[in-house]
Amino acid sequence: MKWRLQEGRGEAVYQIGVEDNGMLAGLSEEDLRTSLMTLHKLAEKVGADITILREQEVDYDSDVPRKIAEVLIRKVPDDQQFLDLRVAVLGNVDSGKSTLLGVLTQGELDNGRGRTRLNLFRHLHEIQTGRTSSISFEILGFNSKGEVVNYSESRTAEEICERASKMITFIDLAGHHKYLKTTIFGLTSYCPDFAMLVVSANTGIAGTTREHLGLAMALKVPIFIVISKVDLCTRATVERTVRQLERVLKQPGCNKVPMVVSSTDDAVAAAQQFAQSPSITPIFTLSSVSGESLDLLKVFFNIIPPLSNSKEQEELMQQLTEFQVDEIYTVPEVGTVVGGTLYSGICREGDHLVVGPTDSGHFNILTIGSIQRNRSGCRVLRAGQAATLALGSFDRSLLRKGMVMVSPEMDPTICWMFEAEIVLLFHAKTFHKGFQVTVHIGNVRQTATVEAVYGKDELRTGEKAVVLFKFIKHPEYLKVGAKVLFREGVTKGIGHVTKLQPKAHFRLSQSEDDEA
Repeated sequence: MKWRLQEGRGEAVYQIGVEDNGMLAGLSEEDLRTSLMTLHKLAEKVGADITILREQEVDYDSDVPRKIAEVLIRKVPDDQQFLDLRVAVLGNVDSGKSTLLGVLTQGELDNGRGRTRLNLFRHLHEIQTGRTSSISFEILGFNSKGEVVNYSESRTAEEICERASKMITFIDLAGHHKYLKTTIFGLTSYCPDFAMLVVSANTGIAGTTREHLGLAMALKVPIFIVISKVDLCTRATVERTVRQLERVLKQPGCNKVPMVVSSTDDAVAAAQQFAQSPSITPIFTLSSVSGESLDLLKVFFNIIPPLSNSKEQEELMQQLTEFQVDEIYTVPEVGTVVGGTLYSGICREGDHLVVGPTDSGHFNILTIGSIQRNRSGCRVLRAGQAATLALGSFDRSLLRKGMVMVSPEMDPTICWMFEAEIVLLFHAKTFHKGFQVTVHIGNVRQTATVEAVYGKDELRTGEKAVVLFKFIKHPEYLKVGAKVLFREGVTKGIGHVTKLQPKAHFRLSQSEDDEA
């Protein structure tokens, strides 16, 4: 059991009454109770908690009714506070994304006019228009028994972190087409584990829904769908929206297997199959006003396992430190604070790192003050975790989004030009040398010029080629194999970096050289 818990990063699902070959033999009532008691004792020994997910009777050649049971065992690893999953929330404008998150995280239903979403907004204009224009984060916790921990019983995020053994961090993205670059930045730089596409039952697939679905698939983020506002529509309208989604998901470009969730059993099965096979797409139909089927979504979030196993995370932790800078703030009495994701290695308070590249391609030395995860203090940051780091009196003007903070011995390569193998998804005319596009690679977002298209004079929609790009403003830190997403008006394309043309190897800025 210890090994299974470690493999699942603190979670394991046991099936009782199933033979080794997968046959559903079942156990009699008495045997099932005895088996569960044994599991309880085992779990107690390793300090884990047990939750029975579902029980079912099976047809087996015997007079005594036989049952099978599915049990979730959860134990928070000793060296970390909680399991952390990031879910990006996508969907068209006015589909009810922020309201749904408000209902899940505040623990109270909406009044039908968007009251619960007010706590999620960061700017006055968002409250006035009711439209999200920035990226905001909300948290939903589950304790080791599988019960929801949110703001209804906890006053602060710190309390939720203390009481929860599994955390779902929702990344609330903008639905309006005008804020598409912010939405793409949220998808590429915050490395979500899953994406939740919210579709309004009364409007169906409209506006940016297809585009957001395409973006998630291009970045290979597993996606599941929530149909909201079912209280506004008749059953027939909801079914029409479900059928419309099923048609889109089964198209050759998507090749997904839709799975409509209508009971707790479905939610448990969906969570397990979704993690094993990327082609399964669960569809939930719910209402943030009446609360219909909200419990099924909570069951799904409780059971869904992390995508990467402990071995992959350990390998990343053994590499040198690399932290991607996504947000920069100035906090009174704290100084400069950066938010982002630790891509590899381990980061501790007091570590010395270098940040860059600057416009001239240099790196500056800095020291990390304190670290916070989900608004609560944390001493050690591990690969794959998102956090904010206090940098004390470090000059904010030397920082920008898209920079990286790396270990001084890493010798990072920085480049103005890079080659990428791309597929042109959509373009009105032809794509050729001299064309300018906005390139998104991880947390890097910058305009680049097409310097050369190898082997062809021009590209049309659906064609593949290796293209040489050159950044316009400043050099960037890139890696071979990183996913590239570019856009310009209606032009869109995806691909991956195949070759870097390094400007020069890592250099400290002049002032640091003098100090050294």
